[in-house]
Amino acid sequence: MAFFLVVFLSVVGGILAGEHVHSYMVGFSLATVAVGCCYWLSFRHTNYPQLALLLLISGFAVKMGITVFGVMWSLERELIASPFVFALSYLFFSLVATYGYFKYREFVQTRMAAVKARLQTT
Repeated sequence: MAFFLVVFLSVVGGILAGEHVHSYMVGFSLATVAVGCCYWLSFRHTNYPQLALLLLISGFAVKMGITVFGVMWSLERELIASPFVFALSYLFFSLVATYGYFKYREFVQTRMAAVKARLQTT
């Protein structure tokens, strides 16, 4: 149900931002890349739990760096015609990408637990 709601809101947002589709797409792409890099860096498996805070801080720094660089690059290329549409798009897709990555992580962990349980029983 949540997947269909996200798809519906994304399509409606894209239609409503018809005149400013470049701003919408820049917000979408920057949000997904920034959240993806932050997620990939922050949730690395390590043998040292003391590094968890360092990984979270470095993930946050990478997310902010990608966002700032992307906004500066997009403004230089004049891709962002409407800052309001960009901001709403970035906010929405940042939340969607975060939700998606955590759902994917939950799915992978349950699959791994099922495989481990199957291997232990045989």
